[in-house]
Amino acid sequence: MPVEFLGIAATNDGSETTARSGPSFDKDYTLRLARAHEDHGWDRVLFAYSSASPEPGTAAAYIAARTERLQILLAHRPNVSYPTFAAREFATLDAISDGRLAVHFITGGSDHEQQREGDTLTKDERYARTREYIEIVKRVWTEHEPFDHEGAHYRFRDYVSDVFPIRQPHPDVSFGGSSPAAYAAGGAVADIYALWGEPLAETAQQIAAVKAAALAAGRATPPRIQVAFRPIIAATEELAWEKAHRTVAAIEQRRAAGSWRRRGGDTPQNTGSQRLIGIAEQGERYDRALWTRTAAATGGAGNSNALVGTPETVARALLDYVDLGVDIISARGYDLLGDAVDFGRHVIPLVRAEVARRDAEAARTARPAAVAEAAR
Repeated sequence: MPVEFLGIAATNDGSETTARSGPSFDKDYTLRLARAHEDHGWDRVLFAYSSASPEPGTAAAYIAARTERLQILLAHRPNVSYPTFAAREFATLDAISDGRLAVHFITGGSDHEQQREGDTLTKDERYARTREYIEIVKRVWTEHEPFDHEGAHYRFRDYVSDVFPIRQPHPDVSFGGSSPAAYAAGGAVADIYALWGEPLAETAQQIAAVKAAALAAGRATPPRIQVAFRPIIAATEELAWEKAHRTVAAIEQRRAAGSWRRRGGDTPQNTGSQRLIGIAEQGERYDRALWTRTAAATGGAGNSNALVGTPETVARALLDYVDLGVDIISARGYDLLGDAVDFGRHVIPLVRAEVARRDAEAARTARPAAVAEAAR
C-alpha cells in the first residue's frame, strides 16, 4: 500500500531555530514553500492553526488556486465557528482545490490557548464537542434534504447546504490526540488519526488503542494512521549528528533569550506533549534514528521528536513505522524550505521505492496462491 507524505504549509520562514524575516503572512514565501513541496514528491501540506497566526483557510485557498497537484490538510478548531458554516467553508475550499482538501479537527490541548478565543470548556468536554461537530459537518457535506440537530453543544432546525464537496463521499477527516478521550472520539469519526512520533513500541501501543476505539464504535475499518517527525538529515551520520546538536543549541539559545516560547506555557496540559517529555526523560535515542533532545528542548511542543541520520538511515527508520501500519508520514525540518527540498529529493524516493518493491513482491506471492485456490 503506497505511503503518503505530509509537509508543512508555513506562512513565513520562522521556526524554533530561526526568527522569521518578514511578516506573519508572507504570501511569496508561502507560495514558494508550497511549490517546493509540490515539485519534490510530497502529497499534501498542513495549514496549521493557532490563536494568533494567519487564518489558515484563507491561506489554503490562496495556495489551492496556485498549485495543481498538492493536496491540502486544513487545521480547524471547532470553537471558532458553527459547524454548518464550517462545512460550507470546507466544501467551497474543496471546490477551489478541485477535490484536494482534507480537514484536521483540533480539539485543543491547552486551556490557556483555547481561552484566548473564548473557549472555556474542559478538555473532555472539548473532545465530546469535536465529535459532535465532525458528525454534523459530515451530514452537511452529504445530505441533500433539510435535517434537524439536537445535541449537547449544537442545536438547529431545517438545515441544508447548497454547496457540496467535489471529493466523494466527502473530504477526509483527520483527528489527533493521545488520551483515552481522544482515542474514543477519533476512533469513532476520523478517516485519519494523527500521532506525534514516538519510539516504535509506544507507537504500536497507540495504534492498537486507536483500532480498539474504532472497533468499540462499531467501525469495520479503522482510521488510517499518520505519524509526525522532525527529520535532520545530512550526507554522513557524523554530519547529521553535528547538525542535530546545532539545531538543539539554537532552540535552547532562542528559548533562553525569550525569542521563542512554547504556546500555552512551559507546562503542557495535553497528554501528547506529556508523553514526549516523559519519553525524553527516559532516554535520548531510540530504535534506529529517533532522537528526543529536540522534544526536550521545546518542552514537548507539538511535533518535536527528530529522526537523525543520512537519507538512507532516516528512510529505513520510516519504513520501520510503515511496518507497524503507518500510512502517512508527516515531516517538517527546521529550515522549512531547504529541508522540504532535501527530504523530497533524498528520502521520499527511497521510501516509495522500497514500499513499491514490497507491494510488488506481495502481489507475486499472492498470485500463485490465488490460482491454486481457484483450481480447487
